[in-house]
Amino acid sequence: MAKRGGEKKCGWIERIKSEGAVPYLESDNSSNCWFTPPGSAFKVRGSDYLRTKVKIPGGDYLLQPIGFDWVRGSVKINEILRNRNNIVRKIIEEEFPDSDNRPFIWAFNLQLPTKDNYCAVMYFASKEPFPEGSLVDKFLKGDDAWRNSRLKLIANIVKGPWIVKKAVGEQAICIIGRALACKYCVRANFIEVDIDIGSSMVATAIVHLAFGYVKTLTVDLAFLLEGQTQSELPEKLLGALRFCSLDPASATPILPSPSMSSSSLNRSLSMRLWKSIGNILLPGSQEDGFASPPASQSAATKDIHVKKCISILIMLLLLSFVSTDILKVLKRNGEFPLKLVILFTISFPMVESKASSIARASS
Repeated sequence: MAKRGGEKKCGWIERIKSEGAVPYLESDNSSNCWFTPPGSAFKVRGSDYLRTKVKIPGGDYLLQPIGFDWVRGSVKINEILRNRNNIVRKIIEEEFPDSDNRPFIWAFNLQLPTKDNYCAVMYFASKEPFPEGSLVDKFLKGDDAWRNSRLKLIANIVKGPWIVKKAVGEQAICIIGRALACKYCVRANFIEVDIDIGSSMVATAIVHLAFGYVKTLTVDLAFLLEGQTQSELPEKLLGALRFCSLDPASATPILPSPSMSSSSLNRSLSMRLWKSIGNILLPGSQEDGFASPPASQSAATKDIHVKKCISILIMLLLLSFVSTDILKVLKRNGEFPLKLVILFTISFPMVESKASSIARASS
C-alpha cells in the first residue's frame, strides 16, 4: 500500500476535523468534542511480555487520527463509509478526484444498543506503507477469523461517575472479535470495522449504564493488534481517540441505505437482560419480561415464583456489600464481579417491580 494524499495532508484532515458534528478541541474541560490522547495513556505488551507478563506504556500511533462521527439512524448503521453522505467520504472525494491518489482510511464503527441506534465512529489514516508480512499487512489481507483473533480494544474512563468506572474497570482490554460480533468491509481505499456492542449482553448492560451519563463522560478508546509471538512484540497502537461529554442531541441523523441493517430496532436493555435472566430463573418467561401467572395456576406455584423473586432480591442485596478489595481480587480471574456490579446496579429496581407484580397477581 503506497502512501497517498500526502501533498494535501493538512487541508483535508483539517476539513474533516472542523466540519464534523463533533468538533476537534484539545481540552479536557470542553464538552461534546474529541481529540487524541497520548499513547502513554495505554498499556501494551512489552518485548518480554511472553516471559514476564509485563506491559509498558504505548508509544507513537501507527495511524493518524483524523475524525470522529456521532450519528444515529432508524436502523442499525452498517458500512458507513459506503454512504455517499458520510462526511469523511465526501471530503476525500472532493479533495482527491483521482481515486488512485486517495488516502487509505480506517473506520471503527461502535454500534451502540440504543433505541435510536447511535454510532460512535472513529476515523484514522495510514501514515506510511506497511511492510509486506507485517501484522497490519496480515490484518488487511487476512480473513475475518484471523482479524477477530487479533483486533484489540483498550477502553478507559478518564472522567465519569464511580459506578461507570467500576463497571468498565481501570483499563478494560478485550479481543473485540471474541467478545462482540464484527463485520469487516475492505475496499481499495478503506477498511471499516462495524462492531455490534448489542451482540453481548454484558457489553450491552455496560453501554446502557454509561449512556445515561454520556454527557458527563470522558472516554479514551485505543485500537491495536495483539502480539502473540515474540516477533510481534512489543505491541504497537493503531490509533486512539478521546471523546468528552457527548450530547445525544448533536448526533447527525443518517438516512437508511442499502448497506444498512434492515432488521428491527435493537431491543432495550431491560428486554434483553430480563429475557435471558427470566429464561434461567423463571422457566416460561415471555418476551416482555417475567410472564404473569395464568389464572389457572395453583397458589403453590405462584408462591414459588414469589419466593424466587425474593431470593433474587436477597442475593443482590448481599452482593451490594461485597467489598471493593474482594471485587478487585476476583476481577483478575474473569468478568464475574463485573457482571455482579452490572446486575445489581441495573436490575435491582426491576426485580423489585417484578416481584411486586407477581405478588399482586397471586393475591
